[in-house]
This record gives sequence, C-alpha cells and structure tokens, in this order.
Amino acid sequence: MRRLPAWPIYPLGALYPIWLFWLGLTGGLGVDPVKALEHAMGEAALQLLVAGLAITPLRKYVGLNLLKFRRAIGVLTFFYVLAHLLVWLVLDVQILSQVWADILKRPYITIGMGAFLMMIPLALTSNGYSVRRLGPRWRRLHKLTYVVALLGGLHFVMLVKGFQFEPLIYLAVIIFLLALRLPRMNKRAVSKSR
Repeated sequence: MRRLPAWPIYPLGALYPIWLFWLGLTGGLGVDPVKALEHAMGEAALQLLVAGLAITPLRKYVGLNLLKFRRAIGVLTFFYVLAHLLVWLVLDVQILSQVWADILKRPYITIGMGAFLMMIPLALTSNGYSVRRLGPRWRRLHKLTYVVALLGGLHFVMLVKGFQFEPLIYLAVIIFLLALRLPRMNKRAVSKSR
C-alpha cells in the first residue's frame, strides 16, 4: 500500500457525483431525481466518513496501514457533504427563507447543518501547511471528526420515515469504530497522570 499514491482518490471520487448527475439528467434516478441525488450523495458521504474512521482500527487491530489515504478520504467526504447540501439548497428547497425555516424547524436538518459547519475547519486545515502551523492543536481540532460522524449517523436515523435498519446499522458501526478508540484514550490519560 505504501507504493500507491493518495492523489488518485480525488479524481476517482469525483466520478461518482458526475455519474449521479448524468443519471439525474437522463432519467436514471427515478420519478424524483432530486431526492434520489440528495440521498445518494448523503449516503456516500456517510460511507466515506465510516471509511475514514476505520483507518486507525484497521492499522491497530489488523496491521493494515492506510493512513496516507485518510486525508484524501476526509477531503472527499467534505465535498460529498457539500454536494448533498447544495442539492438540497439549490435543487430541492430553492427558497432561502424556507431553508432557514427548515434548519430551525426540523431537528434532523439542524443536526446535519451542525455537522457540516464543524467540517468546514477540518476541510480548511486538511493540508500540510496547517499541520505544521497548528502543531499539536491540529490533532485536537481534527477530533471534531468523531462528533461529525455521530451527528451524521444521527442525521440519517432521524431523516428516514418509520423504522429502518440501514440508518441504525450506520450509526452502530460509527459508535463501534469510536468505541475502539476508548481504551487507547484511557491508556494515554493514565500515562499522562504518572
């Protein structure tokens, strides 16, 4: 894996939204292409978020080191969430006052918007310059990813109508991946107190 460069993730990641937009334009997304596009972009973003969270446990428990791909996955996740948001804003709601009303009125939208706002500083600091400039603060800032992941999973659970397993599975996987980090955090706390 060390020989593989991380940069191909960006053009490969751009293919999926382009393909979805093409399907939407050509009638391949069903009777409500905007909703289908919005959902597909949101779910893909959640899948990328889960993939990013899985990198540390994979290295720790399986010995598979994919750390060099984590930043690219994170940046791509942000752009998928941004595309999900833009589809909702521009193609679905379209009225600015209605957007604000939905954010205030619908808890799942409030939670989703909160997660997106937390992702902005993460995306802006996902570069070598920021890592060097912020030093140890960079790691602390990027722990916001854990909160974003929980909010993203919760957003999906609250979004669906009725009881559905798929969103609950995503949320359970996110909680599991975060729980795998807990013993490591406890060990650090003990070693610092000595």
